[in-house]
Amino acid sequence: MADVNRGNRPLSPHLSIYRPQLTSITSILTRITGNALILAALLIVWWFLAAATSPEYFAIADGVITSWFGDLVMFLSLWALWYHTLAGVRHLIWDNAVGLDLPTAYKLGYAVIGGSVLLTLLTVAVI
Repeated sequence: MADVNRGNRPLSPHLSIYRPQLTSITSILTRITGNALILAALLIVWWFLAAATSPEYFAIADGVITSWFGDLVMFLSLWALWYHTLAGVRHLIWDNAVGLDLPTAYKLGYAVIGGSVLLTLLTVAVI
């Protein structure tokens, strides 16, 4: 029999019901950084293709990449690369059924975030 009160209840939980958790935020951020890295790779490929095409076209592409906006995109891409790499290592750890309890999962999440920031700053300082 159909429930007559079905129209009074939500069909599925809404985002406002649940508080975002570190594990869900880091998972979403892993997907976002993966897609952002694709866009950054396309920008770098455009730069290489411009270098192979002509000096005038390379000057345009190089001007975009070496501008303040290009520097910001490259810096954020470097952070995304470190974040995505560390999140991948965390998933490899989880694939071995290690660290699946909540306290360890939260420690790994904070380690991925902090490690990606630290490695980004170290990379920029060295280069």
